[in-house]
Amino acid sequence: MSKQFFRMALLGGLFLAAVSLGSGIGDAQEKPLKKIRWGVTSISASNWIPWIAKEAKIYEKNGLDVELILLRGSGQTSAAILGGSIFAAPVTIATVMMANLGGADLTTVAHTVPGVQSKLVVKQEIKRPEDLRGKKFATSSRGSLGDFLFRHIMRKYGLDPNDVAWMTIGTPPERLQALASGGVDAADLSYPTDVRAQQMGFRVLWDARKEVVYPSMAVVTRRKYIQEDRDTVMRMVKSHVEGIHFLKTNKEFSLKVLGKHLRTQDRDLLEGSYQIYKADFISVPYPITQGLQATYDYVANTRPEIRSHKPEEFMDPGFIAELDKSGFIKRLYEGGR
Repeated sequence: MSKQFFRMALLGGLFLAAVSLGSGIGDAQEKPLKKIRWGVTSISASNWIPWIAKEAKIYEKNGLDVELILLRGSGQTSAAILGGSIFAAPVTIATVMMANLGGADLTTVAHTVPGVQSKLVVKQEIKRPEDLRGKKFATSSRGSLGDFLFRHIMRKYGLDPNDVAWMTIGTPPERLQALASGGVDAADLSYPTDVRAQQMGFRVLWDARKEVVYPSMAVVTRRKYIQEDRDTVMRMVKSHVEGIHFLKTNKEFSLKVLGKHLRTQDRDLLEGSYQIYKADFISVPYPITQGLQATYDYVANTRPEIRSHKPEEFMDPGFIAELDKSGFIKRLYEGGR
């Protein structure tokens, strides 16, 4: 054979080797991450889990590229989910119910905490609930969790919610600023902002957790997304469950994440948050269907037909059930994979 033939054969072999190697590299590469948006409903420790799942790369490990978007209250959040700009977020049960009675398809797939860490912080001169009459009352938005809870508690004390002027002010720090400047007389604040307020001389009039049973920090998405892309929903729920476990077992990293998002290095506040939420975050976060009488009462004020609907109609426990029954959650807490 000629030298030219050998030269061509060698070049051909090198070409095939290069193609084969290139193909191998392509096959070895992981699939691109699925991009979704999660709605953060306030700058408070209650939103700790998605921050941790993002910072600890739990979402990424589960094949997700999650963008965290700050929204204001359940009304805006539910509209964002239904409009397609947000894949999932915390939405109050009351808002889910009212939206679905109007034809929406929202569903709760998990509850992160069994109660609400929220307090009504007021000026010193407000000593009793009846002293709220004629005062300015700040919550995140109409239809938000704080709005619902505090209207319910006011009725519990014999007050008409219309006796106060309701002010929409976004985040807890912003509401504290309004309280400090005299723009409002009372504000819905969560930890650690409520502690800061007390350090500034304001007082707690009531603690929502002690006044009313209400599961919160739900993971809410659309039934449409579950039907069309159940795998992505499962990856999101799995990441949320892993985020809860990560917080409970990685204190210092969790404190660092919270400090970054709250923009504070106050160790006492961060430690206090950790003690509260380490205990409160539910390890096996099934949607909660019990103790919802207050929610039904609230929704029935404008949509009395809610009385004929069961809580289960607004929930989908299947994702947590799958993770639970497969032993995945148990293995997490046993140190397995």
